[in-house]
Amino acid sequence: MLKQYLQFKLSQKLSPQQIQLMKLIQLPTQAFEQRVKQELEENPALDNNKSETDYEEDSYKDEFDDSYDSESINTDDINIDEYLSDDETPNYRLQANNYSSDDEEKSVPYASGTTFTQHLINQLNTFRLNDHKYTIAEFLVGSINENGYLRRDLNDIIDDLAFTQNIFTSEEEVEEVLAIIHKLEPNGVGARNLQECLAIQLERKPKTAATATALAIINDAFEQFTKKHYQKLLQKFGISEEALRDAILEIEKLNPKPGGSYAGNNKVVEHVVPDFTVRIVEGKLELTLNGRNAPELNISGEYSNMLKGYKETKNKTKSQKDAVLFIKQKLDSAKWFIEAIKQRQQTLLVTMNAIMHYQEAYLLTGDEMELKPMILKDIADQIDMDVSTVSRVANSKYVDTPYGTKLIKEFFSESMKNDQGEDVSTREIKKILENVINEEDKKKPLTDEKLSKILKEKGYPIARRTVAKYREQLDIPVARLRKEI
Repeated sequence: MLKQYLQFKLSQKLSPQQIQLMKLIQLPTQAFEQRVKQELEENPALDNNKSETDYEEDSYKDEFDDSYDSESINTDDINIDEYLSDDETPNYRLQANNYSSDDEEKSVPYASGTTFTQHLINQLNTFRLNDHKYTIAEFLVGSINENGYLRRDLNDIIDDLAFTQNIFTSEEEVEEVLAIIHKLEPNGVGARNLQECLAIQLERKPKTAATATALAIINDAFEQFTKKHYQKLLQKFGISEEALRDAILEIEKLNPKPGGSYAGNNKVVEHVVPDFTVRIVEGKLELTLNGRNAPELNISGEYSNMLKGYKETKNKTKSQKDAVLFIKQKLDSAKWFIEAIKQRQQTLLVTMNAIMHYQEAYLLTGDEMELKPMILKDIADQIDMDVSTVSRVANSKYVDTPYGTKLIKEFFSESMKNDQGEDVSTREIKKILENVINEEDKKKPLTDEKLSKILKEKGYPIARRTVAKYREQLDIPVARLRKEI
């Protein structure tokens, strides 16, 4: 039986323009520049030419309308005068920034040279090898990774040689050729694991008591060495603490990644471009937004001229009407993009300004002990924005401070109460923990239990498991691995 009933439903939908704004906000400076460049290429109605602009922002409504459908619009209803203006200076272009338009985009060059693999093959040519062994050696060199290790199993290499090179060999012969590769530079290249890499380097060092002891430790007691069981090493080799210390010093001088030391092993390094700059001027903080976040965009003059020509045409053809629909769509898209950039710029400044004043004590002194407990909601409530918006600003943006370039996310931390009931930042507790570990006796490093007791004595009642968590976040190993002889 059919029934009629009323249903109340509350829903919220994001317009395409709002989604575009959110995506732009979360982009760091370099990615934002690429996004602007992409939009300039895709939308011919958007222009960054200073000399050509007939765009007046006030001629558009501030509200986004996501109900636009080009197929349902009558071209006679389009008010072309709204898209035409003699005002050549949009408001957003009157704002000052710290990035001049005539600054050149500079990139750090890096030297080009022979590859790491070619470097090894060039050395192979200095050895007298027959064609059979040279092919095996060349194949082994090609299997060495950028760190200088041969991570593939020899049996797999033997199979590949048979299938791809029509070379039939044995494991003994491959081992023999691999021993030749171990003689190449950088020292330790071609090793199959860290233990073998260190042993190869020690074998090629001048023979001394320290290197002999170090080689014995690597070959016969590698597990005890990696776990820093120094007492077991002293008993096993019957040596003094001083002799063990000298041997460990020799091992510490070795290179665990020989391939990384090759000068020609160049990589393109991604440079961080700060989105904000905070400076101390006469004892007060001053915030500026990187000018690359405020590109000078306007509506293309050619599209304005097209609309003028259409307006002056008396007998409009269907193709002309289709063209004006296309032009309007592109103009609206350009307008929305420019508006989104303006809102992005404003959101970034408002959010960072709130963060700067919240952490004013830290930014004036540079002392991490002055960092206040701060979560995303604190800033969101202060600037009356959503937590997700603050998160988009904080997660991928950098700020240039007098104490170095910092990720904005680092300013946020949870709070804990000390023995006096005051809220303190977890960053402050981590800094104290780090200082305590740095000042400990390395012969008898402090366990997490002892660290917990020390922090309680300093007024921070923290459990052992919490100490272990903070220690791991600081990339500090357990007490046993911090031990020194």
